[in-house]
Amino acid sequence: MELETDVLIVGGGPSGLATAIELGSRGIRVLLVERNERAGTAPRAKTTNVRTRTHLRRWGIADRLAQEAPFGIDYPNNMVFVTSLAGFELARFANAFNAAPERDPRYPEHAQWVPQYTLEKVLLEKARSLPTVEVRFNTRCTAATQDEESVSATLTDAHGDTTVRARYLVGADGARSAVREAIGATMQGRRGLAHAYNIIFRAPNLAGAHAHGPAAIYWQIGKDGFSAVGPMDRNDTWFFAPAGVPEGQTISPEDAAALIRQRTGFDVPIEILSADTWVASDLQADHYRKGRMILVGDACHLHPPAGGYGMNMGVGDGVDLGWKIAATLQGWGGPALIDSYEAERAPIHRKVIDEAIANFASYVAAIPPIIEEDSPEGAMLRGKVGAGVQASKGREFNTLGTVLGLGYEDSPLVAPEDAPAPAHDSESYQPHARPGYLAPHAWLEDGRSLYDLFGEGFTLLMDPQADYAQIAQARDQAAALRIPLKVVRPEGVDVRALYAADLALIRPDQHVAWRGNRWDETILPRATGQERIMA
Repeated sequence: MELETDVLIVGGGPSGLATAIELGSRGIRVLLVERNERAGTAPRAKTTNVRTRTHLRRWGIADRLAQEAPFGIDYPNNMVFVTSLAGFELARFANAFNAAPERDPRYPEHAQWVPQYTLEKVLLEKARSLPTVEVRFNTRCTAATQDEESVSATLTDAHGDTTVRARYLVGADGARSAVREAIGATMQGRRGLAHAYNIIFRAPNLAGAHAHGPAAIYWQIGKDGFSAVGPMDRNDTWFFAPAGVPEGQTISPEDAAALIRQRTGFDVPIEILSADTWVASDLQADHYRKGRMILVGDACHLHPPAGGYGMNMGVGDGVDLGWKIAATLQGWGGPALIDSYEAERAPIHRKVIDEAIANFASYVAAIPPIIEEDSPEGAMLRGKVGAGVQASKGREFNTLGTVLGLGYEDSPLVAPEDAPAPAHDSESYQPHARPGYLAPHAWLEDGRSLYDLFGEGFTLLMDPQADYAQIAQARDQAAALRIPLKVVRPEGVDVRALYAADLALIRPDQHVAWRGNRWDETILPRATGQERIMA
């Protein structure tokens, strides 16, 4: 058989599904293939952050994910440090990752603690609802070649081989990416920073057995070492992650259950559902693209899970690349547009990897056994350790500055400004409209988000006092260049104060491309890659 499509996506995890949705929402033909069923009980990611949830809002499925929250969206996303689940509390961080559902002026969607397989279920439902998207599981991409016009790939399933010709191929096939190998990219950095187990188990009534109240993770710092345990899903399903596991070590279900009882301090019935290992690394691909084959997600960046960035960063990759491929195929994206994907995303990846490594490095070292004793000496050590945790671990759970505050400062698509960029703080986010950064958010008088007014293409945001002649000029230029442009004059929003300009051009991914008081005819060609201005 031989098939034709616009984009072939290899890999059906969050980054591949995000790319498919971004493309399919714009009518681009997509074939997504995944080598297995993506089933199982062992999610690597559990935090869908505020930026990813905002993308879900654009796609109309943020509420759908909220409905799937195992414990409801009001469940407190606390991080509690204890000597053991049965022992003493050391420190506590409330509302980690901004998961509380209260409305915040800085963003339209709160974060959500939800297993990755649940997020994938919601993304898959959305992808399959799009008429131009086809998803095939148990299908491998076993070969791929390209020329100047297209990619030719061989897909293999239980029925044999199929040849697919596509305009582009997106490699969302994870840490062991075959697409990365096909484009000759290599992962550079440090492998094997640490090895750990990820154990999923069922323990009826464990949630009511301890005295620490509801939390997303209980970080255990005791005489037997460092570990994390927490509720993961309905039906008394929990996860347990002991640190310091030797590479290659296996563990039987009986030994896993015994280890959980030892570390938590509770002798309760335990059913092991799965147990596998994971490796923390600091790796980034030396290049993301060759011709029409492009990498996203874990195929081009890997780092420790400290901070909950990895899966969410892969979704952001899919969004950035998706709208650019769609614009190119629809004829309004120029030759520099897809070139800008790596130029924009690679520096973000490096900054986030560095942040995750810094969080990972602050994990607690060996602790004397006395920490678990109910004695004055034990209390003194617990106070010291707790104070150290409170002082050092906040940046891992207060991540809004990294999640929302990083921008495409040096992107060839955005208009440069002479003034220096505001200082970056990984924990604190202060919105600003400097080109390349996320558009400042506001709530409208009718309860909607300002983002809800943005168009699928570009949006020209205007202050009520802006010169309408400038708007007509922008519309005429966009029509001549066939660039989709929506003009928005939001009621009750002081655009001039929020964006420090009368006009702001917003990209499809909600980042600012330009701001000013008079329309600049150079910006639309620049923002869409129609002028090749890459260095």
